[in-house]
Amino acid sequence: MSDLPPCDESPGSLTDLQGRLINYLRLSVTDRCNLRCRYCMPAEGVPWIPHEDILRFEELERIARQAVALGLCKIRVTGGEPLVRRGVIGFLERLVAIPGMRSLVLTTNGVLLAQMAEELRRAGVERLNVSLDSLRPVTFAQITRGGDLQEVLDGVAAAEIAGFPPVKINTVVMRGINEDEVSDFAELTLRQAYTVRFIEYMPTMERADWHSTWVSGAEILRKLEQRYRLEELTSADPHGPARYLRIAGAAGKIGIITPVSNHFCDCCNRLRVTASGLAKACLFARGGVDLKPYLRQGDEALRGALRQIATHKPAWHNLFTPQTQHAPFSMAAIGG
Repeated sequence: MSDLPPCDESPGSLTDLQGRLINYLRLSVTDRCNLRCRYCMPAEGVPWIPHEDILRFEELERIARQAVALGLCKIRVTGGEPLVRRGVIGFLERLVAIPGMRSLVLTTNGVLLAQMAEELRRAGVERLNVSLDSLRPVTFAQITRGGDLQEVLDGVAAAEIAGFPPVKINTVVMRGINEDEVSDFAELTLRQAYTVRFIEYMPTMERADWHSTWVSGAEILRKLEQRYRLEELTSADPHGPARYLRIAGAAGKIGIITPVSNHFCDCCNRLRVTASGLAKACLFARGGVDLKPYLRQGDEALRGALRQIATHKPAWHNLFTPQTQHAPFSMAAIGG
């Protein structure tokens, strides 16, 4: 796929009413997960979507095909944890084969990656993002409510052996929990070409005390600047959410993603489709469009629905304006 022209050169380019190019689909294949991360779901967990309401892989593939036909030629497969769904490798192989596809990437918590890295590479997955919020076993277990850090580290190593480019590591920074590990994560980039992306905590579950957990991107940057000489980098993806920097002389790079303090809505290029077929043009938009009826009506209707959703994508999320409230939700249910 890498020798094809970039998405914005596609003849099927799709823009919204703000003039933003919409070329990126986040496609969730399950709401199930083998971890219970604190920022993703409450301690008691969340009710799973009934099995009969989860789209079949054939239906998810049809959605992907029509999205690609419209110009959404980058697909990120998410969950929940996508690797827990049986049959996901064959599904990924079929996505890669869609005419017009440019890039297939996958976000995982890494728990099953050591077992599946070679299969994923053979299936045609181009890159991996690994969610990893602590490099300390005890803290990792606390954040994930029982996860084993070594499983994830073994998965990252297996991905490298399988031939993947150096992984992107996504780290949600939380005060009093892991904000003192920012330098530890940054140092991973010194000798390895990892991309470590620090992400502001988002109050998706509408906790009243979320400000006590939140660490701003500006504070994260100050922590890094106190210790390292940083070089600003130009992003290869101008529509991406991260500001990229490099520690002088480092092999890898650092990204800072600020959905709360400095949202990137003006260049957002994505649509989301949940495992149950709910399409959302914005993570924090109320409701969404159920694609199940359009699946029954046929490909032209499905394509028309996706076009309408993309065209009327909100200008911004209004997440923290006084007049706007969002219904709390689990990121596992939406597709992180």
